[in-house]
Amino acid sequence: MASLKEMRDQIKSVESTQKITRAMQMVAAAKLRRATDAAQNARPYAQRMAAVIANLAAGVSGDGAPKLLVGTGRQDRHLVVVTSSDRGLAGGFNSSIIRAARDRINALLAEGKDVKIITVGKKARDQLRRLFADRFLASFEAGVPGLASAQPVADKITELFEAGQVDVVTLAFSRYKSVVVQTPTLAQLIPAQVAGAAATIDLKGAAYEYEPDEETILETLLPRNLTVQVLSALLENQAGFYAAQMAAMDNATRNAGDMIAALNLKKNRTRQAQITKELIEIISGAEAL
Repeated sequence: MASLKEMRDQIKSVESTQKITRAMQMVAAAKLRRATDAAQNARPYAQRMAAVIANLAAGVSGDGAPKLLVGTGRQDRHLVVVTSSDRGLAGGFNSSIIRAARDRINALLAEGKDVKIITVGKKARDQLRRLFADRFLASFEAGVPGLASAQPVADKITELFEAGQVDVVTLAFSRYKSVVVQTPTLAQLIPAQVAGAAATIDLKGAAYEYEPDEETILETLLPRNLTVQVLSALLENQAGFYAAQMAAMDNATRNAGDMIAALNLKKNRTRQAQITKELIEIISGAEAL
């Protein structure tokens, strides 16, 4: 049985851990508000751009359609872009994204497809590299979501597609819904999914003529839309990460409190047992005299 000193040291250790988890919970809660606002503010822009592209794509067909819109015509070579956070201590947040991506990769491999992987975030890099090291093409840190972090990822995707190394590109991320709900999501980036991606703009009977033509506008918008999609995914991930971390640290703080209560009870019982033993020894000695 542990001595009273060892129990006191253990209680102090758990109390120190509890202070750390409580501080991390408060920091995550403070950052969650800003991250949630950023993710929600990015959605209308992404949705409006999708609506514009959908309307432009309706008037484009044939050989003149941009490759980012219609793809290569094949589905043999796939690129899976997996996003995660750079840090842990967020429950199953990162694992849920990586699990969805892993299932997608294994399904494609079972179909005989050639699959390549790009990761954004240290957690995705570390876990997937152990499983699919020979399929890695590039790795990026998540960092602070912004155009500076999204643009290199989009440029790498475009470079691989234009070089003819991939036919289909899928983005794996976690869509933020609420503090307790973050949904792992797989979104196809190339060929661009415009059917049903956004509500059709009501022209109210008007006929629009585009200058320059639809193909030229799409050639400009589609690469920008690719960057916006990556940026939106990074913002959604950040909001989901802070929500998951806040919940995880809250649970850890509660568990630490329960452990401290149990240790204090055990310490008091041990102390009482020692006092009782000493009293018995004193009384026994007095009676022997």
